[in-house]
Amino acid sequence: MIRKKIEQAIGILGELGIDAWLTFVRESSNLHDPCLDIVVGGNVTWQSAFILTRDGQRIAILGSLDMAAHETLGHYTEIIPYVQGISEPLGTVLKRLDPRQIAINFSTSDEMADGLTHGQYLILKELLADTPYAERLISSEGIVSRLRSRKLPFECDRIALACKETVDLFSKLDQQLCVGLTERQIADIMVDIMEGKGLTRAWDADHCPAVFTGPDSAGAHAGPTDRVMAPGHLMNVDFGMRVEGGYCSDLQRTWYCLKPDQTEPPEVVTRAFNAVYEAIHKAGEFLKPGVQGKDVDAVARNHITGLGFDEYPHGLGHQIGREAHDGAGLLCPEWERYGDKPYAVVEEGQCYTLEPRVNVPGYGVATIEEIVVVTADGVRYLSEPQTKLMLIKSDT
Repeated sequence: MIRKKIEQAIGILGELGIDAWLTFVRESSNLHDPCLDIVVGGNVTWQSAFILTRDGQRIAILGSLDMAAHETLGHYTEIIPYVQGISEPLGTVLKRLDPRQIAINFSTSDEMADGLTHGQYLILKELLADTPYAERLISSEGIVSRLRSRKLPFECDRIALACKETVDLFSKLDQQLCVGLTERQIADIMVDIMEGKGLTRAWDADHCPAVFTGPDSAGAHAGPTDRVMAPGHLMNVDFGMRVEGGYCSDLQRTWYCLKPDQTEPPEVVTRAFNAVYEAIHKAGEFLKPGVQGKDVDAVARNHITGLGFDEYPHGLGHQIGREAHDGAGLLCPEWERYGDKPYAVVEEGQCYTLEPRVNVPGYGVATIEEIVVVTADGVRYLSEPQTKLMLIKSDT
């Protein structure tokens, strides 16, 4: 995976006309630049520079004790060790390459391209102070966003596998649900199923899984509580798992707990669920290369509000890959908190979640989250969609 992504990165450097991309790190197991997972594949202790050039050179400047591990990985064809300090070998390499631009990992728009700490930036500027290269530093945002976004076929296959395993987990969970379980108990069932599969969570354990039941629940970014799933509740789970290579799923599903005298949900609950389902599929039909994220969000948002429901308080979807939130552009409205992300143009190979929601007063939240990959002329679903509201009988 690392070698294929390095090859892809070199192609992107050529596409953008950028001579060199420098990932500058130290103590990376503690201060981890997300780019290491894509184009390095291992950690370092001392100050280290990983340089890719548009003509295909792969150069690593490392502390001598870090050298053997990266020789074994074999991703960089030229590895230069140092003992006392990185300044001399780094200066020598840059003088030899003489890049007109050096992309480094800072960004105000894309968190996955913002792995260079401020301290490391100051150190790098000091190291380059007596060279012309201090003034040639630019943001790597354009490189990183394209590299993470443009999923190669094997990456899509692994995301699809994560989705398949997660949908299977939801099916197994459905067989064990009964009124009276707490959110924590439901989460424990999910974790037991996950561990039985030999898989791990896609994000922080404190809210993966997230379970929220009934009105006024904490919601998807909070952990499960002792709140009891009761008749008349909408109950939702938000969960993702990692499979081979660390690729993620991030899916949501909704159930309704029937009251003893009910054989089907109330009309408003069914209508809310259908609005979410329809919004997802209308957005999926609109989503294709060349459109902007804000316009995709508007399709789903306008459908839901057009049916008389309140708009959802977040974007329609985010990119997904080796992280559940994989950076770059979003399918989101033009809100301050999203910066430039609503204006990003959709490209083939990008993988997005589609996750609108409807608040149903007195019942809870109706929500679904699916994952799609953008194809040349539309999308392909990587998750098997939830098409109907799942029901939990009160006497089960």
